[in-house]
Amino acid sequence: MKSPLVIVLDRLRSAHNVGNIFRLAEALGAEVIGCGATPMPPHPKLERTAMGTDQTVSFRSVPETADAIRLLRQEGVKTILAAEPGGGTASEAWRREYLPPVAVIFGNEALGVHPEALKMVDGLVSLPMKGNKASINVSNAAAAIMYAVESSLRRKKENEN
Repeated sequence: MKSPLVIVLDRLRSAHNVGNIFRLAEALGAEVIGCGATPMPPHPKLERTAMGTDQTVSFRSVPETADAIRLLRQEGVKTILAAEPGGGTASEAWRREYLPPVAVIFGNEALGVHPEALKMVDGLVSLPMKGNKASINVSNAAAAIMYAVESSLRRKKENEN
């Protein structure tokens, strides 16, 4: 692990979404871990969407999300969260202080985060939804949530100085 932020992708189907998340990871200096059948580089659709960030972002693949959680714990990750509908709010993410390094798991849009992995995390975070569909693209949700977590880490660091 090379970053205080890790984005874990649990069985995402869309290479386009993964490519967008690589761009997000590059902007935040985060690492990406792909689990299950998540498309990872090299992948032509991912490469087009990632716009070169697949060449600069640190990434790795792990067979199962539970394995990724165990690995991250061994590497010293202090806080592991899962993004799940109804599992907290983004405003909580802005207010909370997290012990770095922090990993956030984003699940398959239809299935969510694998149930075994959910049992292993330190907490849940989600975005408030007011519409009838109550659905947002995973790469958009990842951007909002990861920037909330990054802001919390930055604020914690500023308060320590």
